[in-house]
Amino acid sequence: MKSAYHALVVRIGGWLEPLALLALRLVGAKVFWQSGVTKWNGFLEFDKNKYDLFLYEFFCPDPPRPGALQLCDPATLEYTEGSSTVSMIKTLAVSAGVMEITLPILLVVGLLSRLAALGLLGMTLFIQLAVFPTWSHWWNPAMWWAVVLLALVACGPGAWSLDRLTGLEGRRNA
Repeated sequence: MKSAYHALVVRIGGWLEPLALLALRLVGAKVFWQSGVTKWNGFLEFDKNKYDLFLYEFFCPDPPRPGALQLCDPATLEYTEGSSTVSMIKTLAVSAGVMEITLPILLVVGLLSRLAALGLLGMTLFIQLAVFPTWSHWWNPAMWWAVVLLALVACGPGAWSLDRLTGLEGRRNA
């Protein structure tokens, strides 16, 4: 009985694993892709209105979010125009926009999947710790993103991926 059960679950797992890992890649990519496309007006044309999102909603909210990284003057809620802080935030905005497009594409096709998932996990942790440092944000949605991405880092992209097709990921032992 025990060996029959074991054989059955191994067989079912072998059938479901590629589908489950593809589903995780698609779910992990979707949320970041949707955020990324809002930051662009077209090919290589960053939406300059998103600078305000990063400058004021994320790093200088009114009212301030307790525990969040606040980069503006807390008394005036303003920045010194042309400062290195403003330049850094604008660079961060464009970098986030590039990563939110590039890394999900890599996940969907399954190329450099573990690195792409690790990059998105890093973004998730940064968002959680620096921008929205509350337990309610952690439990929903950040924890869900983190679990999906951690599973991909741990298990890899699965059989239905360019990583497997090109030999970047070896075959899993059953």
